[in-house]
Amino acid sequence: MQKGRMKGNSQRGHQLAFGSFGIKALEECWLTSRQIEAARIAVTRYMKREGQLWIRVFPDKPVTKKPAEVRMGKGKGAPEYFVARISPGRILIESEGVPLDIAKEAMRLASQKLPIKTKFMVRRDFVNRD
Repeated sequence: MQKGRMKGNSQRGHQLAFGSFGIKALEECWLTSRQIEAARIAVTRYMKREGQLWIRVFPDKPVTKKPAEVRMGKGKGAPEYFVARISPGRILIESEGVPLDIAKEAMRLASQKLPIKTKFMVRRDFVNRD
């Protein structure tokens, strides 16, 4: 089986569905479960566990690898880690229940943990009550 290419923009999961703030992917990539978890921890630490957080991607694709110094053949390697396929336009993380400035900084910290360019999103009908 080949690795394949990820063509086109995201057809689903490209709009804010749960929270008022979110980060949107601007490139395609494979996000590993470790990268997703690092971003989640960065957001929850900055928000001091206030508000609510939604992770909109799930790593469901196994990536296999053979051990080092093993000859060709003898079948496929064991699963090494899991990835989530990300297309441009996909919403990765959403949050709700915190002020705009805290959410913006939390999402900036999360995007630094990810290997792709992202964009901060605000719900269209969001009203800032500070």
